[in-house]
Amino acid sequence: MKRSKQVTFFVVAILIFAFAYLAFFGLNNWYGEKETVYFKGADSIRWGIDIQGGVEAVFTPDVGEGETDKITEDMMDAAETVINLRLVNENITDYEVYTDSEEKQIIVRFPWQSDEEDYDPAAAVKELGTQALVTFIEGSSYDETKIILQGAKDVDSAEAGYDSENDQYIVSLVLTEQGKAKFATATSQLVGKTISIWMDETMLSAPTVNEAITDGRAMISGSFTSESATELANQINAGTLPFKLSVDDSSLSIINPSLGEKALEIMILAGIIAFVLICLILIFRYRLPGFIACIALLGQIAFIIACTSGFFSFADSFTLTIPGLTGIILSIGMGVDCNVIANERIIEELRRGKTVDGAVKAGFDNSISAIVDGNIATMIVAAILMGIFGPSSGFWSKVLWLFTTIYNYTIGLIPGFAISNTITGVIYSFGYTLLIGIIANFFFGLIASRVLTKGVTSFKCMRKSWLYGGVK
Repeated sequence: MKRSKQVTFFVVAILIFAFAYLAFFGLNNWYGEKETVYFKGADSIRWGIDIQGGVEAVFTPDVGEGETDKITEDMMDAAETVINLRLVNENITDYEVYTDSEEKQIIVRFPWQSDEEDYDPAAAVKELGTQALVTFIEGSSYDETKIILQGAKDVDSAEAGYDSENDQYIVSLVLTEQGKAKFATATSQLVGKTISIWMDETMLSAPTVNEAITDGRAMISGSFTSESATELANQINAGTLPFKLSVDDSSLSIINPSLGEKALEIMILAGIIAFVLICLILIFRYRLPGFIACIALLGQIAFIIACTSGFFSFADSFTLTIPGLTGIILSIGMGVDCNVIANERIIEELRRGKTVDGAVKAGFDNSISAIVDGNIATMIVAAILMGIFGPSSGFWSKVLWLFTTIYNYTIGLIPGFAISNTITGVIYSFGYTLLIGIIANFFFGLIASRVLTKGVTSFKCMRKSWLYGGVK
């Protein structure tokens, strides 16, 4: 039994150190001039404008001469909605978008570094400006074989409104003659079923068909607020715009980081110093369990870095901003707190006269409820932030759909208390890093720390009470 614990200790410790190395430095191979990347390291993290600068582009509607006057303020707002949605869907959360309706310009600033060789800002800008298509599809999944309506040829316009009869906000749709015929045929066959609304393979809404719509005018109802109804109307209108956005490559300009040229190096150095000081304090106060807590914290930090750099195939690279770093720091602080609670309980059990094995077991058992309660509460907050301030097609937005529906039909009826989905990248970034930090804390702070501490007690030379905070 002791031998198996000893083996487990070494295996877990080696895995954490190996994972940390790969997360920080990555793993690649060069064959001639071709590089093969197996794991992305910390150098693959895309830092925000505030930390390492970015690029500014000015978008204008790509229309013929004399057609500019036909572009309305609503069209410009809808075009801005497309850019916002595309940026967040690409995990670019640190961006700025300004619309000048009079000059028919949209100014976009997003992260990019001039020394990056694997990223082409001109290509990214071109992708942002491509013409969007709103698509109505049978069912709630994206299937091109079940398209009902698509683009300006089928959808004329959308407008947010208020249905005084049913006391709710709605989105009114007006279809073209071509769309009217298609929609009449489809809705007559899909009564009681779902027709989802998409843009760029991102689902905007999934209303249920209550009756056949034959007059080319439809009404989307649900748990809308004034803001969320306006947002959906803008998104639909954006997908029916008769133009795409263009930008002159020569007008691209580089933005210096708002925190200064050396901000990133200073932040990294400060982080290393802070981690070393925390480890010294933990080791001084808790001795051997404090050293193990440092290993767990290293694993937690490595996991957060891996989830932002694109290390995992299931987690795309994420723009790391100052609010995102705040989420990381907060989650690491909770990781330290997790180890402090467990180690204080171990010391209490030793003072009551228990053996090392008994104190370690009781210490972790008695601290689980307090640790889990605090982490679950923070995780819920992070999920809500991602759901409300992320794209409506995001996982957490879908999870929170029932909650927001119930809330808006009760408390949300009070003016100013309704919840609507709003794309705000910096808050979404904070929620993301906080959430993955808490997930890492559960694994490394609860499971890994416990396994390592129980494993080290199986070594005869490590079974002295004072090594665990007891009296020498």
